[in-house]
Amino acid sequence: MTQTLPLFNEFVLDAPSTEGIKYIGSKLKLIPQILQLIQKVDAKTILDGFSGTTRVSQALAKLGYSVVCNDIAPWSAVFGTCYLLNTKPKEVYQPLIDHLNAVPPVDGWFTEHYGGHANGGCAIQADGLKKPWQLHNTRKLDAIRQELETLKLDTIDKAVALTSLILALDRVDSSLAHFSAYLKAWAPRAYKKLVLEVPNIFTSAGKHQVFQSDIFELAPRVSVDLAYFDPPYGSNNEKMPASRVRYAAYYHLWKSVVLFDNPPLFGKAKRRKDTSDVIAASPFEEFRRNPNGRFIAVEAIEKLIRATQARWILLSYSSGGRATAEELNEVMQRNGELLAVVEIGYKRNVMAGMKWTHKWVSVAEQPNREFLFLLEKEETVLS
Repeated sequence: MTQTLPLFNEFVLDAPSTEGIKYIGSKLKLIPQILQLIQKVDAKTILDGFSGTTRVSQALAKLGYSVVCNDIAPWSAVFGTCYLLNTKPKEVYQPLIDHLNAVPPVDGWFTEHYGGHANGGCAIQADGLKKPWQLHNTRKLDAIRQELETLKLDTIDKAVALTSLILALDRVDSSLAHFSAYLKAWAPRAYKKLVLEVPNIFTSAGKHQVFQSDIFELAPRVSVDLAYFDPPYGSNNEKMPASRVRYAAYYHLWKSVVLFDNPPLFGKAKRRKDTSDVIAASPFEEFRRNPNGRFIAVEAIEKLIRATQARWILLSYSSGGRATAEELNEVMQRNGELLAVVEIGYKRNVMAGMKWTHKWVSVAEQPNREFLFLLEKEETVLS
């Protein structure tokens, strides 16, 4: 069904090392292919519109691109600030990290809601709820997070410290890579001691910017050569209920760590109320159709493409998403020239180009396919 195009070499480009947390939908394994596609066009400035853990932004910055890093999540903005805006060598931060590691543990808000006793291996506590961390680590979290407020650090230094804290918490949690549910039995890593390390920060030549904006508000305001979009996917499962956990809710705890605002909580996972399905819904995750019978998620993709001030757009999408192959293809054809469609097979680690539109459309209808679309926008759409 697929043919290898001259566009790609037999060996995939080696990608720079990046750092991040466990994340559903992470594009870590796709970074070499993403970079290889970007290097086929004459782009110097790139918008990473849904940056998440910022691994793609980190890789682009290390390769010399000027990156506009954006995500609506505050913890993602912290990661972006840490990795893209820092100008100090790594060793400068070691005294700060040593100081935070030495802070005596205390009982605080995180311990009250998210800390659990070992219970001989069972994470279910006396209140009947499972917890994401053991008490010895939430007590350190409470102490460190309070100390960061006391220190009055500047924005970049605080971002480095918060990134260090989140990375450390990620190494000792008892979750399934998200915080909408926790494990019944403590994960072996949960018994380990919370220890902060200096993040793998770096300096780069590009002029970077970091935003925490709604992508529809930001896209018309920034002009770049290429925009990379990896939006959250609305499920194409027709049985999916109207109310379900959204991406924002999967990582509500990182938001609480960053904001330190002790928000109202709800549910067994003690999610933030401001990450409830109604409040935190994204049109890209929407599974409903509009009154005209068109999927709202597909409309959102086309609206974003039209609003983006870039010559090229690289879109990552999964066959498990709400947009069907036929609909997505129609959106592309209306808004420019589809330069390449790439299917990535995770298990076989292969990369193949679709030479003709009907080929990728037919393949995309099969389950569990990941695609990259490189689109050159029409001049009328750009204007």
